Amino acid sequence: MAPPSKLGVATSALMRLVKEEASYHKEMEQQEARIKKLESNTEDENAEYQLKQERQGLEETKNVLPNMRSKITQALQKLEEQLESNKEAGGEASTEDVTKAKEAIAKGKESLREIS
Repeated sequence: MAPPSKLGVATSALMRLVKEEASYHKEMEQQEARIKKLESNTEDENAEYQLKQERQGLEETKNVLPNMRSKITQALQKLEEQLESNKEAGGEASTEDVTKAKEAIAKGKESLREIS
């Protein structure tokens, strides 16, 4: 099996970052739900500690998102450059790789709009 092209590698990197960013958003939603549940349940003697831990986890997750934005932006730029250089080189990558790259670019831009 031939090694993946530079275009394929850049596409995979961007898609991984987009999925990772989505998982952070999902994690934030879950943490916020657990915090609400803990705030309403004051009977548990350990609730205050758990609440503190959940809030700390939520803050850590929120602090990761700006870094994710910059990583996605960089990966998006790199993929666009790879796509352009492929076009200038006469389209040496397969049409499937080009299609995947264009889909990844669209998802990356959509992800950046959602973060904003």
